[in-house]
Amino acid sequence: MHAMKKQPASHQERYGYLWLALGLILSLFATNGRWDIPIAAWLYPLFFLRFTRISRPFIGFCGIWLSSIVAMFFFFYQSQLLNPLITIACLFFSTVLSLPYLLDRLLAPRISVASGLLTTLIFPLGRVVCEYLVSSTPFGSLFSLAYTQYDNLPLLQLLSITGIYGVSFLMAWFASVGNGIWEQHFAWPRIRKAALLYGTLLALTLIGGSIRLAFFPPLAQTVRVAGISVGTTTRQTLLQQRRNFTTKEQLTNADLSPLRAAFALNNEDLFTRSQREARAGAKIIVWPEAAALTMVEDEAKLVERGKTLARQEQIYLEMGLVVVQYKASSLPALHDRSILLDPQGNVVWTYDKAHPIPGMESFAAGDGVVPTVDTPYGRLANVICFDGDFLDLMRQGGSKQVDMMLVPSNDWQGIDPMHTQHIAFRAIENGYSLVRQTSNGLALTVDYQGHILAASDYFTTNEQTMIAFVPKKGVTTIYALVGDLFAWLCIASLLSLTGFVILRSIQSRRKVSAPATTPTNAGDKVETGIL
Repeated sequence: MHAMKKQPASHQERYGYLWLALGLILSLFATNGRWDIPIAAWLYPLFFLRFTRISRPFIGFCGIWLSSIVAMFFFFYQSQLLNPLITIACLFFSTVLSLPYLLDRLLAPRISVASGLLTTLIFPLGRVVCEYLVSSTPFGSLFSLAYTQYDNLPLLQLLSITGIYGVSFLMAWFASVGNGIWEQHFAWPRIRKAALLYGTLLALTLIGGSIRLAFFPPLAQTVRVAGISVGTTTRQTLLQQRRNFTTKEQLTNADLSPLRAAFALNNEDLFTRSQREARAGAKIIVWPEAAALTMVEDEAKLVERGKTLARQEQIYLEMGLVVVQYKASSLPALHDRSILLDPQGNVVWTYDKAHPIPGMESFAAGDGVVPTVDTPYGRLANVICFDGDFLDLMRQGGSKQVDMMLVPSNDWQGIDPMHTQHIAFRAIENGYSLVRQTSNGLALTVDYQGHILAASDYFTTNEQTMIAFVPKKGVTTIYALVGDLFAWLCIASLLSLTGFVILRSIQSRRKVSAPATTPTNAGDKVETGIL
């Protein structure tokens, strides 16, 4: 490879900050938020890499870190999530997700002397490792690059093998290979190996995904499933009444009958709509998260009402409810709960949300064991809303060969529709259809290939009822069997490359520091001092 003619430092710096600015602008539309542009998520890491490669390591890292903070705050702003805890989380996540650029800057030049191809792997490996670290926090997998590609179903079939980490790797690798091509001024002899390898793997991924979609679609018989949400007018009446009971004095001294009446009106709306859909042919009915509300002492009565409906209409009824303690300093939820009733009126499971949203929900977390039951309509399972962002929890459904995952949910306008879209990835990963009935957001049903079977947005309709014909049978996926093996292989590979760099550095230092022995005769060999 011919030596490249170096530009003056000032000239490089001037262009470097241009690449940083372009990367920042593009990154604002690749935050997993409402205003994402899918192609921006492929391009912004390329410009960030270009900046760090021509900058000193500290300057490069600081530039990327500050840009990441701006993009992260932009995400939380559009998601209506800004608060003191989120600010701290923003700084933490920005730091972690900036580390791959620093690793690339420090390791890539030292590996390039051994292999230019290996150089391109540092950044994508680092990105996967950092995404894996972030997914282990109470915020789950929220910041994966893969989520920006929601509409690219051929690419997303890779989820069934590697999970989100394989998609993120391909996207980050594109930036790394692209930067290498840029550095070599598009000279084909120098870029051929990396360009052909990456292009071939990306093409095989897209072709393989397209073949799976075209020739292996879900062919199982379907069952009619209805998602039921309370009408907007009824919900507003309930919320208005709850505002009158928010302090200890109000709850202790006031007459609580208006609050109970508002609860009863809300819950009756759910039962009425459920009965209507059951008589229209629905065999499984799903309520959203926190759809019904009840006082502690009234919970049993509410469940009995559900049992009667399930028995009369011969349906499976998934009740999302919140049990409140009214003799408290505020009106907190004791349990964010879902209860499945079978056609005989039996309680199949009672599941408490395993992952309350940090800084927003204060109720006790459930045990995190995903319940399952075999039915004439396939094996059913259940989680609640934010649980869907946690890969290990959702993979329980895949490992238990679940056919349909029920996800009662409750969002808000700032995360509509992207939060529902993120959780749809779990269906492809684990081989089950997924029914996410959502208040204050997008209700969505997808099959195990990610095809949308039905959708309804709470903010565009007053009567949010989602009807879907869902396959009764799922499939077994590689990801459901091996879990995050791909992420662990990336961790091992990054550690190996880091160890290789450290070993070479130690060897180089020994060569420099080892004294050479001057030969006494012309025919004597020079001693290098290395054994």
